[in-house]
Amino acid sequence: MRLTAKVSRVVRNGIGSLFAAKPPLPPSPKVVAPPLRQFSATSTPNPVAVEMIKYATSLARQNKTEESYAQGLLVLEQCESTQPDENSKGLVELARSTLIGFHETAIEGLGKLQDLSLSSLDIKVAASEALVGIYLQIYREDAASAVADLALQILGSIRHGLGDGGGFEVLEARIKALKGLIELICGDTESAQSVFEGIPREGLLSANAALSYGEFLHGTRKFSTAKELYQRVIQAMSDIKDFGDPNNLGACNMTPREVAIAAGCSLGQLEAHVGNFSDAEEILTTAMNQVEEHFGPQHPKVGVVLTCIALMYRLKAMAERSSSLLIQEGLFRRAIELLKVPSLEVHGIDGNISMKDIIALARGGYAETLLVQQSRKAEGERLKHWAETAWGNRWMSLGEALELSESSPKVPVIDTRICRLEGSEYKPGKTEWPEVVGLASEEAENKIKREAAAGTTIHVVPSNSFVTTDFRMDRVRIFIDSSAKVVKTPRIG
Repeated sequence: MRLTAKVSRVVRNGIGSLFAAKPPLPPSPKVVAPPLRQFSATSTPNPVAVEMIKYATSLARQNKTEESYAQGLLVLEQCESTQPDENSKGLVELARSTLIGFHETAIEGLGKLQDLSLSSLDIKVAASEALVGIYLQIYREDAASAVADLALQILGSIRHGLGDGGGFEVLEARIKALKGLIELICGDTESAQSVFEGIPREGLLSANAALSYGEFLHGTRKFSTAKELYQRVIQAMSDIKDFGDPNNLGACNMTPREVAIAAGCSLGQLEAHVGNFSDAEEILTTAMNQVEEHFGPQHPKVGVVLTCIALMYRLKAMAERSSSLLIQEGLFRRAIELLKVPSLEVHGIDGNISMKDIIALARGGYAETLLVQQSRKAEGERLKHWAETAWGNRWMSLGEALELSESSPKVPVIDTRICRLEGSEYKPGKTEWPEVVGLASEEAENKIKREAAAGTTIHVVPSNSFVTTDFRMDRVRIFIDSSAKVVKTPRIG
């Protein structure tokens, strides 16, 4: 009985509120080289432990109540006590931290995994990913960076002693992708690009790494490549059948389920950004249904996805010069309710409160729907002032996030894993090539490839062809005549 009460208290503290106090500081990033014993990049989970973890998770998620979570945590505690090796206990700790969720108890448990004598490094890497995810969600980029640096140093010291190969490259790529994600969150496009481009192709076997890279490409308007990565992540996650997949082992907001939902939500935003609004609506609605199924219909993450949908309708209305005020107003208002937005009497948002970007964005979007209604303009002004005061994003203003257009140099992407707004400033470089008019299409194509931004796609089409008028910052069309000579100035778009 005492154990059940203890677990229940943990659940109340862990999942009761997303607006927690400041978490403890991360461990100092000093590295002691581990002894050269037998390490492996991946683990073979104890099947008994895996089944108990699956049962505990199912038990907790079944009713999504305090009692059901307490029951799930109790099963995990019993499971841990019967495991003969540290690797299996490590898997249990990942599962326990996931059920506890956003709380210092999860941070402490994940931190302890770094100290265990685990022979399977994928468990340590998954713990590092989860710690970084939690710290980013509560705006502790310094702590997130320290965790990622420590993990890279540990992996580096082990590889130095044991040599390359054996799957270490994928694990290292996962941590490097975390570094790229941190730079992206901080708005440092050049550093993020340097990190992501330094990850070898095989490193993107991890869905988490591929998703973070896709969001970077999305933010820099490399829409085609970003879309491919998002779709690959969604497919990869749907193919995972067993807990403990070595390339995608995760915890807390970095689990395969969270990654799949985030990839779908990012894909929906991308479709909206390129003007495919019907696809965007369908994809984002699917993502919202998945969040409701996984977390429950009242969870704040439902509010995050509703904010994405509301922004999609806002973008659609601007692109089509139509009005969807009632739809936008209803979506933003419901998102605000689920996000548990503070009242107008509370000035600003505490620095470490989770989701503050999304909270300010939702209230700012709601304000915009009221400002165009004469009878509610005063209320809209008060809401707008509150949102602008609460806005803490350093690389994009609230107005820029709400007024996205084809020419916007910054593209906001909401990452539902960490409930943060991220993106990059797009620097297009050269945008047109009048000098290739009259050249053969192949010669013109080669010249444009050398000078266009990385990821730009080139389409060669007959000059009399019907072409779509959608504007794309990652595309150049070359129009040719019957002799395959260029007849019009190729331009980005």
